[in-house]
Amino acid sequence: MVKAYTQEHVYKHPWERVTSASWRKFADPENKRTLSHILEVDTLNQKLDPLSGKLYTTRALTIHAPGPWFIRKIIGQDICHCVESTVVDAPSKSMQLTTRNVSLQKFIEVEEKIRYDPHPDNPTGWTVCRQETSIHIKPLSALASMAEKVEQRCAERFMQNSVKGREVMERICKYLEAESSGMAL
Repeated sequence: MVKAYTQEHVYKHPWERVTSASWRKFADPENKRTLSHILEVDTLNQKLDPLSGKLYTTRALTIHAPGPWFIRKIIGQDICHCVESTVVDAPSKSMQLTTRNVSLQKFIEVEEKIRYDPHPDNPTGWTVCRQETSIHIKPLSALASMAEKVEQRCAERFMQNSVKGREVMERICKYLEAESSGMAL
């Protein structure tokens, strides 16, 4: 079974500010407490296509493995490595991020897609964020009956972390807004 969910959030900030905040989300030391499940982020590749104006970036994320502690004990790991692929289409004002785990795949597969676009009701002032996440626990012979419960628990943890991520994004957007207007926070 696969546990999937979608969320939508409206940032009352312009697309340029929200996407700038997205790039800074993991780098700001103040956010490390809020996003404590993110252990490390490294940029692996970045390429600007001069013809299309699109920026392609690949980052490696090391995170504290989601799920209940007893599952992490069985698996023998409590960290997970993920790859995040980002495409920023500045001319069209679209930013898409896709994150997948590359470790622990024989136990769990997670895919998260996030898209930032100008809000249709206020395209110059607001940004809509759509997040789709799917979690699939691969049944272990001894844990087959628990797979659905573990997927639910992982989904709950991802939703909690999404709330934290939005809080961080809002904080960075407010900082960027104050910075652009020449005010210090």
